[in-house]
Amino acid sequence: MLSHEQIWTAIDRLAERYGFSASGLARRAGLDATSFNRSKRIGPDGRKRWPSTESVSKVLAATGASLDDFLRLIEAREGPPRTTVPLIGMTQAGSGRLFTDEGMPTGGPGWEEIDFPDLGEERAFALEVQGDSMQPLYRDGDVLIVSPSAGVRKGDRVVVRLSAGEVLAKELKRKTARTIELASLNPEHPDRTVNVGEIAWIARVMWVRQ
Repeated sequence: MLSHEQIWTAIDRLAERYGFSASGLARRAGLDATSFNRSKRIGPDGRKRWPSTESVSKVLAATGASLDDFLRLIEAREGPPRTTVPLIGMTQAGSGRLFTDEGMPTGGPGWEEIDFPDLGEERAFALEVQGDSMQPLYRDGDVLIVSPSAGVRKGDRVVVRLSAGEVLAKELKRKTARTIELASLNPEHPDRTVNVGEIAWIARVMWVRQ
């Protein structure tokens, strides 16, 4: 059975994971800035207040975290263990020399390493956002932790590298045997439909450091 403390602690951990305070996460989700304040977690009569399912849904949408991610934060007893992951700039990711055919970093020149919570994804690596093509969700300097081995489904934020070298960061809108449809995160940039044969690799965004 889930406890009041577990749910609120998971929201606090989600905020910390994405570099927000509790009030900052609430604002990012389009909620009142005081929605997640500790003073709001207990009513004037002393009864416990629970976050609504709508509030949880909005913070997941705002951060790009999945329901599975949130459930893992509920179950976690301590902060997640740390690990290091390879890091490269999004612009440089278009170079085929930096990746294997499976979309894994080759290491060596061009790659750095950063310390990050261990997501349990052995094939995860990091891409630093460069430019404004992913605003307002992701901004210049944000770091995306992605995994080419994680399954992707409709609604996931993904990074796609095309065989020609172009790198796209968008939301998976639809996937068929022949094409994938990608919705732009920035309304000023167009959606894209890409033939499966053009894709070098596709990686799901697992976490964001903002």
